[in-house]
Formats: sequence, C-alpha cells, structure tokens
Amino acid sequence: MEPEYLHLRPEQPPPEFASRPFRAIIIADEAVSEAWRNQISTWLIEVGCLYVVAWGIDCEAWHDSVDWANLDAFNFGDIPDDRLVMTIWHDNEPLSEALWFGGNWAFHPHIELSETIIIHAAQEERRSGILQAYHDSQKLAEDS
Repeated sequence: MEPEYLHLRPEQPPPEFASRPFRAIIIADEAVSEAWRNQISTWLIEVGCLYVVAWGIDCEAWHDSVDWANLDAFNFGDIPDDRLVMTIWHDNEPLSEALWFGGNWAFHPHIELSETIIIHAAQEERRSGILQAYHDSQKLAEDS
C-alpha cells in the first residue's frame, strides 16, 4: 500500500485526522521544541498510531516522547495489548534504513497495520523526494 506523506512545520498544530490504526515513520529534519514534539506524540496516540519508527534529529527524543504519551494516555497504568505503541529509533543510520524498516519490519503483535504515514517534520515540504526514497528502500528489499 502506498504510504501517506504528511508534512508538519515545527510548531504547526497537528491536522484533523480520523482515528485508525497505522504505523508512522517520523523524519525529523530539524530540531523542534520539546513541547511541540510532545504535542505531536500525544496526537499520534489519539489518532491511532500503533508503531513509530523515528529517524533524524533527536530521533531518540521522538521515540521517548511517544512512549511517554502512550503511558500518559493510560494514566501510567496497564496498557491494553491493542493500544500498546511499539517504538524504535534509527540514530546514525541512513534514512533508507529507517524507511526499509518501516516498510518491512514495523508490525504490531496484536493489530494489523495496513497503513503507513510518513511524518516529515521540517520547514520545507519534500513529498516527492521522500516518497521516492521510500519506494527505493522497498525495492532494495525486493532485490535482496
């Protein structure tokens, strides 16, 4: 299935979004405030994200922020299996590795995730280039 590309400028509020289960690949092309990262992480939980692959600037902070938002959504108690958000970050790896992982290994153990949303946190939109990079990373997997 074709991934969706969502460009978010830092400090921009998240869009209206129908809740549904999906995986997100966060491409952080610039540093953002902790408050905005936390806002986006909370929004991801609210709209049904169940797997986050984080890459780029402060990708470990993105990973941690989503984990905290998931815990907070359940008052730091038990999280039901079907609401547990899986997270991973790809530090010091090329973008192609994170994109490949998102397309080939980012599976939830309890919920089928048929939709992938690439969230690009940057001032400038790069839809075509990032979607091409995603397709190239998947082609490499097919050729292996």
